[in-house]
Amino acid sequence: MSGAFVAIVGPSGSGKDSIIDHARLAIEGREIVFPQRQITRPAGTGEDHKPVSESEFEGARDRGEFALTWRAHGLAYGIPAHVFDAVGAGNLVVANLSREVLKHLPGLFANVHVVRITVSDDVRLARIIARGREDEIAAVSRVARINPAPDHPADLEIVNDGTLEDAGGKLVEFLGSVLDAAGRSTELHRQRS
Repeated sequence: MSGAFVAIVGPSGSGKDSIIDHARLAIEGREIVFPQRQITRPAGTGEDHKPVSESEFEGARDRGEFALTWRAHGLAYGIPAHVFDAVGAGNLVVANLSREVLKHLPGLFANVHVVRITVSDDVRLARIIARGREDEIAAVSRVARINPAPDHPADLEIVNDGTLEDAGGKLVEFLGSVLDAAGRSTELHRQRS
């Protein structure tokens, strides 16, 4: 059985972390791994990450502890290297990535899928401001960021302009189809409210 890497991408404020969290809660089974990113940002609401300092991040990178790293919005982000073992063991790894690292994935994993999350700029700006990590000027700057991979194909696009249950359900269904294609039998379901 071969594993797979599923990259969840989209602009800031599109709801990637919320959709991933919804899917994580709705999925039963140990064949799906949701790695925790390391980010050079303090802990806060809305995103499950391991906060690290710049020096801690650089040290981990130099020791080979990351599968992928990138910089965006003045921060450093890293996906832990244990995802190589997880995919090698036949698991499905689902991670929130920058669009700029998509080009590196085929060289790292044999089976890659991309899920793009989109939403209108007005909704994105309101969400970014509401989460309180940046002031309005920084939020506007995030919304204005040019897409670093505008032509990269996606296996699924989720327009996140409805309910979290709808968007998260689409991701759960997609992950189920990826597992089915790999010959896995994990039961996926939506949690009932």
